[in-house]
Amino acid sequence: MDGKAKFATKIGLVAATVGSAIGLGNVWRFPAETQGNGGAAFLLVYIVCVLVLGIPVMLAEFSLGRAGQSDAVGSFKALTPKKRWWIAGVIGLCASYLILSYYMVVAGWTIDYLFESISGSLYEGYDVNNVSQSTAFFAGKMGEVVTSAYQPIIWTFVAIIINLVVLLLGVRKGIEKLSNVLMPLLFVLLVVFCLKSLTLPNSMAGLMFFLRPDFSKITVDVCLNALGQAFFSLSLGMGILVTYSAYFPQETHLVRTAAQVSGLDFLVAFMMGIIIFPAVCSFNMGSGAQLEGTTLVFVTMPEIFANMIATRFWSVLFFLLLSIAAITSTISLGEVAVAFISDRFGVSRKWACVLVMAPLLVLSPLSSLSLGAMPDIKLAGLSLFDFLDTTATNFMLPLCAFLICIYVGWVLPKGFIDKELTNGGDFETRTLPVLKLLIRYVSPVLILLIFVAKLVDLLG
Repeated sequence: MDGKAKFATKIGLVAATVGSAIGLGNVWRFPAETQGNGGAAFLLVYIVCVLVLGIPVMLAEFSLGRAGQSDAVGSFKALTPKKRWWIAGVIGLCASYLILSYYMVVAGWTIDYLFESISGSLYEGYDVNNVSQSTAFFAGKMGEVVTSAYQPIIWTFVAIIINLVVLLLGVRKGIEKLSNVLMPLLFVLLVVFCLKSLTLPNSMAGLMFFLRPDFSKITVDVCLNALGQAFFSLSLGMGILVTYSAYFPQETHLVRTAAQVSGLDFLVAFMMGIIIFPAVCSFNMGSGAQLEGTTLVFVTMPEIFANMIATRFWSVLFFLLLSIAAITSTISLGEVAVAFISDRFGVSRKWACVLVMAPLLVLSPLSSLSLGAMPDIKLAGLSLFDFLDTTATNFMLPLCAFLICIYVGWVLPKGFIDKELTNGGDFETRTLPVLKLLIRYVSPVLILLIFVAKLVDLLG
């Protein structure tokens, strides 16, 4: 990778950065978390968490990346060459690669469902007159897709090839151009689904669950879950934001960009809530475990489409939306490792892409097989897929983000934050004292709470 590569336009910069943040965490994790944590009460807490945790940590990562002008590890070395804070970058790099290894599997599932929706095979054998068996029917379909020995691996390879092609094209011709197309398309699809969902029978009941808060539902657990969701949905601690911000032109206003990216990221999650909850209530699917992550997307939503007019049309649009979210996520995760190999070892971008993707041809299929065909592939009593997920998201990401906040807030010179957030004085912000307070004190404490809560949950 050319370390001097920059995003060509402001729109491309925002689109690419939003694409790196928007992913499956917004599309399926947010509705599932909202349903399990009191609906609108969780939504309110989540908004607060984005403001006091998400944006400050994002700004810390943006500042580090643009000032360091290198990869997730090299930026630390560029700013403090004689100190070992680069280890924080290594943690984020490793976390992003572990997530990438199983996200490729999930991306494969979404592409598989997209093609099965196009062909109609997803709904072959479904009996519209036997609604009581519809959940079992689509759960069986999901089981075939997820646990098969061959099918998910083939589609995982397709996802890897798509990522390889985009990454080979580079920052401007690959990542930026793809984001300029896919992000507007994603929002168009979201608007279409919102309008459709709000016109379904009994949709207002679902909308009220999502928008009318019951403050008695706000508990410590709800607050911790909202913190975790804000953390995960904004791609904090993964090295992505550090890597992408190295491609920002120096005149980029980081505060404004962070607000735009966080706002659009929240908008996607919010729109998914408007899509999911009215539809679920309209078809009486609002109770039980049906709104759990993968089940929500691969069982509940196809079940809803099967009971709608133009089933295949809505199914294709939905899984196209989901595939876009998955691909933009995996590309940004892959770019972290590509940038690292290219910058640290002086390898051409072509070979860096090959070196990043080649191990996934083994690691991703193994994580897929651990879910069904080869359940003995385990670490610490978990399937390889779940072990990678738990290790990276619950522990490595919070640790990396915590270290970045300490590094930017306390290790770098006192004027560093002021300079980066005001562009050396060209862009004054009245919020600077508040942002510095959040980066130095509030965000690290909140991240520690997440980390301790996850550790207690694991040990308990």
